[in-house]
Amino acid sequence: MNAATAASISRLPRADVVRALARRDFLTTRSYKLSFVLELFFGLVELAVYYFISQVLGNVDPESLQGAPSYFAFAAVGVIMSALLAAATTSIAARLREEQLAGTMEVLAAQPVTPLELCAGIVSFPFAYSAVRAAVYLLVATFWMNLDVSQTSWVGVVTMLVVTALGLSPLGILSGALVVLYKRGSVIGGTLIYATTILGGAVFPISVLPDWLEWIGRLMPVRFAFDGVRAALFSGAGWGGDALALVAFGVVSAPLSLFAFAFALDRAKKTGSLSEY
Repeated sequence: MNAATAASISRLPRADVVRALARRDFLTTRSYKLSFVLELFFGLVELAVYYFISQVLGNVDPESLQGAPSYFAFAAVGVIMSALLAAATTSIAARLREEQLAGTMEVLAAQPVTPLELCAGIVSFPFAYSAVRAAVYLLVATFWMNLDVSQTSWVGVVTMLVVTALGLSPLGILSGALVVLYKRGSVIGGTLIYATTILGGAVFPISVLPDWLEWIGRLMPVRFAFDGVRAALFSGAGWGGDALALVAFGVVSAPLSLFAFAFALDRAKKTGSLSEY
């Protein structure tokens, strides 16, 4: 990697570049109106499934649910956060894979944009869209499924959503680097991210895992996202440590992931494999 590429990684992304890429993705998504609606609908169906499961389970010890008053409250956070986590961790790889299949990857990479601008632009619309979906799911869970938010710290919830998106986005950038290098790397990255989400406590407490898996689950960065949002949502306190952990993870992993992505782009350009899929 040359010095110019390394310098471009540390440069803040230009707002007009990010906005242009976000607008392109919005227009593309809007053109498929049925898909747009169905994606939101199936998220609501998933939320309803866990609601009815919770009715069968009855009362569950709150101590095993990270402060959530019921299993539904616990699982609802997992469903609500899944949209944001998907945007942070898999959307870059998915969009790059679409660019490869559409034959536009080489054109996109040839534009005068830095790796950071490319990643930020690709992920900006999925972030905004997932935030809207998360808000809709939370409203439905609150007013239809009686999710108790009487003790919620909304500042804490918003803070946790922001640090989750920023802190975990390096995982998405690394997944994008795999796609650039290996074309079908999104399958590898998506599988690993799905595994970390499950082990991190999305829909069941990690305390129910076998001992040899529980300690792995406690190390997953997504665990801090789930625990922090649950703390902010159900107790209004205790989320600060989780937010700091996500910030620390992002600070350490962001430069590494950006260098990996820039290296993948450079290698693909040199080998002429950008247009391959």
